[in-house]
Amino acid sequence: MPTNCAAAGCATTYNKHINISFHRFPLDPKRRKEWIRLVRRKNFVPGKHTFLCSKHFEASCFDLTGQTRRLKMDAVPTIFDFCTHIKSVKLKSKNLLKKNNSCTPSGPSNLKSNLNTQQVLLEHSYAFRNPMEAKRRIIKLEKEIASLKRKMKTCLQKERRATRRWIQATCLVKNLEANNILPKGTSEHILPTALSSLPLEDFKILEGKQQDKTLAVI
Repeated sequence: MPTNCAAAGCATTYNKHINISFHRFPLDPKRRKEWIRLVRRKNFVPGKHTFLCSKHFEASCFDLTGQTRRLKMDAVPTIFDFCTHIKSVKLKSKNLLKKNNSCTPSGPSNLKSNLNTQQVLLEHSYAFRNPMEAKRRIIKLEKEIASLKRKMKTCLQKERRATRRWIQATCLVKNLEANNILPKGTSEHILPTALSSLPLEDFKILEGKQQDKTLAVI
């Protein structure tokens, strides 16, 4: 007695109260091969207890002259809903893939995943694993910033001292020129062009400003 239909995606099961008949695969090799081809199931080999239900046959395939519904000798199944079956298979495949991803097995694939994770961490080194690591990194950066500030302050002090010396030297040369101790034009030979072209009064003003800045820093 048949129990269910062998067609892909068909969930019909035997029930004597439902007017659906079940039919064995034909014994004739040619017709049997044609039925198997139409069923379109991979590596499908029907047995003696393999059936197709009447849903897969057109009305013209049945002989209704007797008390029971029989298939004609040349009947072949032509009604299948392969789209539904394919969608069902795809959905099962997706669910299986999600399940496998949630329970990743140990092995080469897991090792590759760990390597990829480490690569991401290297590329995104600004991401921290925990708050303590972030705090240590912040403290380190604060120390580096303080060190850079000290270096910058030292550089500015050196720059101010060098500028003050240049102004003092320029004032001295120009004073000597003004008092005819040095020949005229000496400043043009020993001083940069930007400094030698300025009047002596401007240098005295700059020298006063530099002294004020020095007193303010002290």
